[in-house]
Amino acid sequence: MRATLLWLRTDLRLADHPALAAAIARGGPVIPVFVWAPDEDAPWEPGAASRWWLHQSLAALGESLAARGSRLILRQGPSADVLLGLARETGADAVMWTRRYEPAGRRRDAAVGTALRAAGLHTEEHSGHLLFEPDAVRTKAGQPFQVFTPFWKACLAAPAPAAVLPAPRAIAAPAAWPDPLPLSALALEPAVDWAGGLREAWTPGEAGAKDQLARFLLDALPAYAESRDRMGIAGTSCLSPHLHFGEISPRQLWHAAAVLQRQGGRGGTALGAETFLREVGWREFAHHLLVHVPHTTDAPLRPEFARFPWREDPSALRAWQRGRTGYPVVDAAMRELWTTGWMHNRARMIVASFLVKDLLLPWQDGARWFWDTLVDADLASNTFGWQWTAGCGADAAPYFRVFNPVSQGTKFDGDGAYVRRWVPELARLPDEVLHRPWEAAPLELLSAKVDLGRTYPARIVDHGEARERALAALATIRQGGSTP
Repeated sequence: MRATLLWLRTDLRLADHPALAAAIARGGPVIPVFVWAPDEDAPWEPGAASRWWLHQSLAALGESLAARGSRLILRQGPSADVLLGLARETGADAVMWTRRYEPAGRRRDAAVGTALRAAGLHTEEHSGHLLFEPDAVRTKAGQPFQVFTPFWKACLAAPAPAAVLPAPRAIAAPAAWPDPLPLSALALEPAVDWAGGLREAWTPGEAGAKDQLARFLLDALPAYAESRDRMGIAGTSCLSPHLHFGEISPRQLWHAAAVLQRQGGRGGTALGAETFLREVGWREFAHHLLVHVPHTTDAPLRPEFARFPWREDPSALRAWQRGRTGYPVVDAAMRELWTTGWMHNRARMIVASFLVKDLLLPWQDGARWFWDTLVDADLASNTFGWQWTAGCGADAAPYFRVFNPVSQGTKFDGDGAYVRRWVPELARLPDEVLHRPWEAAPLELLSAKVDLGRTYPARIVDHGEARERALAALATIRQGGSTP
């Protein structure tokens, strides 16, 4: 049997990998290949934080493959040209890959498949990134869903995801391997090392993903339903970057949580597992929408929002990006992002609402910043989250919902642990005024060594006034009018 090329992208694992299993099942040598072709993802080529993670994940995968008698072949250039060249070089007669869902990824996969088949190669595209294929879940009228609850009910009514595939113990190697390209040649890591916080916070790779899942199931899942919105504790799974890069599959999460849900009876573990699976469902819904409404990466789903009177304010945007807005919970979240490449989900909603409603800056500006700075930058989830907060997407927050950063901080960071960690200049303020330092008494500020406008910035906007301005702007598009 001739060799099979396994074309890897965001499926950087060995366990529960249908394309890998299919390649092995053919019986001949398997040549795992990763092709670095960021231009093919334009205009959403991977951001800086994603490239850092990718480097670490590829290194980890290479080690796992070597332990099974295989290698990871790295290449750079147009995907079709690289794969055709490797097929000629190795004598491979088939190429397997995992399906992608981003607009550019779908176009690339179709074009690559056409080119490979025209050259006489056998091709197979496998699932592996989602639980439910977007085209398989439809309304009773045969249309895509635009509301989450009926979408998720339809998913739960469908046949359960198949069992998890084990990682292979060995992978057949070719008689001669193609010449290697060193990982450093892809230049994924930053030239100036700013990734210290990322290295401290994360362990990319399949082993890191499995360890993170085990910690979550043991430590956080029993209280997940109650604690997942609390920003100052480790109450969430932190699996999103591992999922995005395919270091763990959603089927692995599904079956692990489903087992605990059955075993947990009526206790917290069962409720936590149900809530967690529902959050996985939101990821499915985001991909469902991206496939069926691909223009939403840049334009609002609701067409009336195209005439929303966004402002231009570069200084306000920079203050938001750097965590210098004067609102402690907003600043804590943006600094967490800058340091670790990640942000708590509740914090994401707070900072997104602040940008688009308090500052009236375009949601696309926020989506682009998240795209470059998040290690879990996923086009479907990023697009969905920003459009939800802005009120212009599917299943969106009501147009009049404007998150109050003070009340949100008080409710979900009541003891101030989150703010004190990421905004240490406010650490000595009493809990009562930590989330609204502008209301602190002069003696409280003095005792805490806080000098507003100097050691910590003054508010760049008054939330009450900003809320009224946002509601007035939103009312204009509902009425079909324009701002004065």
